[in-house]
Amino acid sequence: MDVKNLHKQFCHESWDEKGVISGFEIVCPDHFNFAYDVVDVIAKAEPQRRAMLWCNEEGEEHTFTFGDMKKYSDKTANMLLKHGVKKGDKVLLILKRHYEFWFTILALHKIGAIAIPATNLLTTKDIIYRLQSASISAVVCTADGDLTDYVDEAQKSCPELVTKFIVRGEKQGWLSYRDEMEAASEELARIENSKLDDMLLYFTSGTAGYPKMVVHNYAYPLAHIMTAKYWHNVDPDGLHLTVAETGWAKAVWGKLYGQWLMAAGIFVYDFEKFSPDKILEKIEQYKITTFCAPPTIYRFFIKEGMGGYDLSSLKYATVAGEALNEEIYKQFYDKTGLRLMEAYGQTETTVTVANFLGADIKVGSMGKESPMYDVKLVNANDEPVGVGEVGEIVLHTTDELQIGMFKGYYRDEELTKRAWHNNYYHTGDTAYKDEDGFFWYVGRTDDLIKSSGYRIGPFEIESVLMEHPAVLECAITGVPDPVRGQVVKATIVLTKKYAPSDELAKELQNFVKKATAPYKYPRVVEFVTELPKTISGKIRRVEIREKDKQKQL
Repeated sequence: MDVKNLHKQFCHESWDEKGVISGFEIVCPDHFNFAYDVVDVIAKAEPQRRAMLWCNEEGEEHTFTFGDMKKYSDKTANMLLKHGVKKGDKVLLILKRHYEFWFTILALHKIGAIAIPATNLLTTKDIIYRLQSASISAVVCTADGDLTDYVDEAQKSCPELVTKFIVRGEKQGWLSYRDEMEAASEELARIENSKLDDMLLYFTSGTAGYPKMVVHNYAYPLAHIMTAKYWHNVDPDGLHLTVAETGWAKAVWGKLYGQWLMAAGIFVYDFEKFSPDKILEKIEQYKITTFCAPPTIYRFFIKEGMGGYDLSSLKYATVAGEALNEEIYKQFYDKTGLRLMEAYGQTETTVTVANFLGADIKVGSMGKESPMYDVKLVNANDEPVGVGEVGEIVLHTTDELQIGMFKGYYRDEELTKRAWHNNYYHTGDTAYKDEDGFFWYVGRTDDLIKSSGYRIGPFEIESVLMEHPAVLECAITGVPDPVRGQVVKATIVLTKKYAPSDELAKELQNFVKKATAPYKYPRVVEFVTELPKTISGKIRRVEIREKDKQKQL
């Protein structure tokens, strides 16, 4: 078998006259299981093919082949089965970037249990919410920090949690992952599942309200062929690095499904605290060929310097997670010769809009819609908006389940219906489309500012401010105003070389005035040491707005 073309049995593809993907249809067998039908198939055909190169800050390094991934996922599955984890059970994974995450998520797929990846930044309250909301019966958790203490405390309020595995450590009341896994058998008979069964559940870190439970089925991984082949442009013989913690959906976007469907190797750097220098060192040292990160990472690369690093191994670079600032694009291109290929999607979906492989791009645009989805922009009445008009991004769906989209919000039919009705899934994000069909991100529907009859999206102003050397991070929000309804406020974190002052605030206001329409400049400027963020790093503009309301009371 040619494993480099394994993905072709799961899709039909077509291209336009320029060679850009224009048609894509998934062919999903009724009992498809990514762990058995992709990882194990590659392991049988090419057991020595590199699946993962893993290293950490302490200097440890391991290369895992697809043969290793089959072996350790089978052993982990048998370990979990031995201790009562069965098909349909929900299992919480708090594993940072440890390679045990990959063993465990594949094992859970094989068993038919539901994997719930989570960040290591959770506290006791967060864990209780997750355990109770999803009726979680088992947890696999790293031994680092206070995490296991938080789980123990949460368990007192959550009697359904009965099984706890500790990774890279020992603790009373916990099963040793290492000892139990090593003792487990390597022989595992296939456990059948339906492609419609629940496979994966994420608690989304919304910028407002409690996290929602997004559930995906067993067909979901196949939609990431589009992610890896036509957006990341992974090389089956290369090494792909996506900077993402395993607790977030971006990890399975860039560190698992699509990459291994393309038989490509993934690079995992297991670190505690982000350092741009360390990431650049790893790209140079391990000759990373394709790279993906949120704009924040590229911003740090640019602002803290990329000089002195040999990045010649990089052949392709992609960006997602928040809208891309044009200045970052230009500076990265000047330093590497690589275009940053932006894309848009959500935990609920896969890549929805993107600058796909081989396509013409417009700097700052999210690109064009994926051939997997029917993407539209609508007003508050679900009516299509015209060219250049801002509308909410929605996906038009039929009654048939759309592969790549979530099944709904787990145990919350009302919330699902609010987001997904009249055959439209509402993303909550706004954009406009130009005359050439390119989408331009504006902001979350809740973040739009209405001032003197104008609708102002935060991103455009934030992008301008980010071009000023004094600005490290910023957030644009609306402040109530008796005359204009709202006025624009900029909350700004400064770079190390600058200090807050009235003169600097005036300079930044004038800087925006010169680059955008005058009504968009921030009439209010506040300097802060940090911005309020979700545990996944998204700016919580709602928190800034709430604090401003409190000040006015």
